[in-house]
Amino acid sequence: MSERSGVMRPGRLLSVPNQLTFLRLAFLPFLIISIRYERYDWALGILVAAALTDALDGLLARRLRQKTAVGAYLDPIADKLLLSSSFLILAFEGKIRWWLAILVLGRDALMLIAAAVILLAVGYVAFPPSLWGKLATASQILMVFLVIVLAVFENPLLRLARNASTGFVAAFTVFSGLHYSITVARRLSQ
Repeated sequence: MSERSGVMRPGRLLSVPNQLTFLRLAFLPFLIISIRYERYDWALGILVAAALTDALDGLLARRLRQKTAVGAYLDPIADKLLLSSSFLILAFEGKIRWWLAILVLGRDALMLIAAAVILLAVGYVAFPPSLWGKLATASQILMVFLVIVLAVFENPLLRLARNASTGFVAAFTVFSGLHYSITVARRLSQ
């Protein structure tokens, strides 16, 4: 893509938005350690910092015209690693049910395997996130946040919201996985 458009420049690995994404990746072991050692107050702080850097890197990439190919791949990878790791460690700690963590991780594995097969079979094919995928991700983020906030501040309303979020996460995760599978199959058959 052209340098002038400011869209998807292949270089600029160390642009400010990419540095923020690398910082978000660096939060990952600290988030896992905080949850494992039941320092949910620290985990909450790390989640808030990760959310701020995620919002800031996207804003800066657009405003400073520093969108890069590396950032386009790295940003969703950082988000998925944080989210998947959160579900896994929270399941280990008994804060999220295992069946739900397996659904979330299974959907992500399905998408990763499908992307790898497509890449090997036909080369790069863009599959922008669908509304259902975005809803699944948003519900998963909300659930992780609610679980950690509830571990810090016991509250009956938060507990109710967390319990309700289980159903939303399960439904959106399953539906978005099915939607993704159907969409991929249709696009590949064309």
